[in-house]
Amino acid sequence: MTDTIFALSSGQPPAGIAVIRISGPQAGPVLQALAGRLPPPRKARFARLLDGAGETLDDALVLWLPGPTTATGDDIAELHLHGGRAVIRAVEAMLGTFAGLRKAEAGEFTRRAFANGRIDLAEAEGLADLLAAETDLQRRAALAMVGGALSRQVDAWRDRLLTLAARVEAILDFADEDDVAALPPDFAMQVNQLSGEIGEWLARPHAEALKEGYRVVLAGPPNAGKSTLFNALVESEAAITSPVAGTTRDVILRPVAIGGIAFTFVDTAGLREDGDSNDAIELIGIDRARDELERADLVLWLGPESEGPQDAWEIDARADDVSRETKRTPHHRVSAVTGEGMAELKQALIAVAQTAMPRAGDAALNARQHSLLADVQTALEAVAHVPDPLLQAENLRLARMAFDRLVGRATTEDMLDALFGRFCIGK
Repeated sequence: MTDTIFALSSGQPPAGIAVIRISGPQAGPVLQALAGRLPPPRKARFARLLDGAGETLDDALVLWLPGPTTATGDDIAELHLHGGRAVIRAVEAMLGTFAGLRKAEAGEFTRRAFANGRIDLAEAEGLADLLAAETDLQRRAALAMVGGALSRQVDAWRDRLLTLAARVEAILDFADEDDVAALPPDFAMQVNQLSGEIGEWLARPHAEALKEGYRVVLAGPPNAGKSTLFNALVESEAAITSPVAGTTRDVILRPVAIGGIAFTFVDTAGLREDGDSNDAIELIGIDRARDELERADLVLWLGPESEGPQDAWEIDARADDVSRETKRTPHHRVSAVTGEGMAELKQALIAVAQTAMPRAGDAALNARQHSLLADVQTALEAVAHVPDPLLQAENLRLARMAFDRLVGRATTEDMLDALFGRFCIGK
């Protein structure tokens, strides 16, 4: 943390502008050496950057951001350069000649922000999700996390938890005093209220649903039109279509965004009854198709009516084929060839996926956060059901520790390495 680090923090060159960020105790002296002087804090200034021999590296805008009220908590200098590769190489080479400067590692700027208390762990996870966001729903959920929606809620819960713990500790320390001989009458109610609020957060859709997408599996017997419909839904020729039954022998997945929502569409091998195929490869594909049915958020069933999985949508495909066997009460009647019913099917998929996704702008718990909040709820339920103050105090302590791990007050280096390794070098 005593090193001064630098990295390209903008997109890959060539670009109109390239931003090199320098963070650490040598940021000011380095900027002064390159530009000849320090500009006023937090005001962009034109500067001619010179190398050690006095040759011009670039004409740039420079910013001087003294800590600790910066993104990383350290002194920061930013060089806004022309975005050519040669310019960036020359400036980076010059920075590498300064003592105490080195190139940043992946996620090191954000890790310094966490270490310096500028953000907590939940906010850092939100920032990682924001950088990876591909849909508007992902962006909004990540912004809620970056903005501290979960962190503020955890702090409020933790304050209430500490008040409850203080009351139990008073019983343990001063049990012989009349005025603290018993817990307040509303103690159990407050514990249950806190547990109930956490339960509401646990009941929300997980953040993984945003990242992985709503999983829609197309299933049915061979030659039912699954691959043709799959290609129409993902709007590409991802799957081979053929009148020959059994053309699709493996699972084909395509992530796409429809209406700002991430979907994963899955085309599967045609399902046959056991013993109806002697092709070993096709049988493997059928087994994988059945596995996908178990993982699906929704199954579009193109087979005989009422023979699909429970809660599957009955799809009457090939609506353009008058010789087909029609379904009496399908969820949707479509033709991937003519486009009949496709817009309605997509709108219905968007509507059902929205119910399984976090609401726009809501913070969504990832698996780590969900597990820790579940630990808090388990500990609170134990507090409400054990009369022994010692056990109550211990469970309240376990709940506080889970809160601390959630926002990073207590954590491990391995977990931090895994998190900040998700970031790019310049972040």
